[in-house]
Amino acid sequence: QVQLVESGGGLVQPGGSLQLSCAASGIKSRIDAMGWYRQAPGKGRELVALITGGGSTNYADSVEGRFTVSGDNAKKTVSLQMNSLKPEDTAVYYCHVSVEIFLRTYDYWGQGTQVTVSS
Repeated sequence: QVQLVESGGGLVQPGGSLQLSCAASGIKSRIDAMGWYRQAPGKGRELVALITGGGSTNYADSVEGRFTVSGDNAKKTVSLQMNSLKPEDTAVYYCHVSVEIFLRTYDYWGQGTQVTVSS
């Protein structure tokens, strides 16, 4: 059974930093990509950042230059370093992993971790 466990959320002041971490277990197939999504109150879930199995990264425009995603396919971990945080970054952040099994892609999600940016 696949399980994603997140850690590192919390309350931080504007301009501060946080690091989120996610560890996946139960994955035996090739990882296509790992990354982070977020959902703010009253809004849909949106991509924050992802890293592919080949090491390419993709960021939402709103976090480009402030957030850095890193991953280790062998250890099945992904992290998100968030700097210069803004109140609009407040959301529940979800770890996401996509796995290829027999040419089909399967998506797995963590339980979510709250990030609150407030003075």
